[in-house]
Amino acid sequence: MKKIHIITLAILLSTGIGVCTNTVSTHAAAPTVISTPSMPQVEYIDVNPLNIVANPSKYLRRNVRIKAKFDKFSTLGLDYPPAMRSSEKYISFLIQRPDIVDHNIPLSELKIFLKKEVAEKNIDLDAGDEIMFSGKIFSTALGDAWMDVDNFKVINKIKKDTKTTTQE
Repeated sequence: MKKIHIITLAILLSTGIGVCTNTVSTHAAAPTVISTPSMPQVEYIDVNPLNIVANPSKYLRRNVRIKAKFDKFSTLGLDYPPAMRSSEKYISFLIQRPDIVDHNIPLSELKIFLKKEVAEKNIDLDAGDEIMFSGKIFSTALGDAWMDVDNFKVINKIKKDTKTTTQE
């Protein structure tokens, strides 16, 4: 009988200590929660753009991150009512197909939209520059993936071959 009382007392004490520990650690973590931004942290999944193009509905309303080679700024997909992004606020851009390395062929099946303010900061991009961007696939209109870009970063600028002509 004494053993049961001792075991019961030990369980109660360990439970009480556990509650106190949780209370202390919760209280200590409070400043960290307060110091975080009011907007929740968005998690992105790294995706090959060809996978998105092959199955756009799988990525609908998902946050994705893509590393690719820039092709050019464009007006492709702007002002299209089923997936409306106004040409007054946005510009679209194309990336190069990652499965073709000997030619610059754009991946036009992926409609990518960037706010004009961000695009203007990167106006000097050239075809082949490496970029990383993340955002959300917001539509699958026309069977294509339509993406809003949240973050845009230039990873590596290619060096242009500068040929100097000399007169003989």
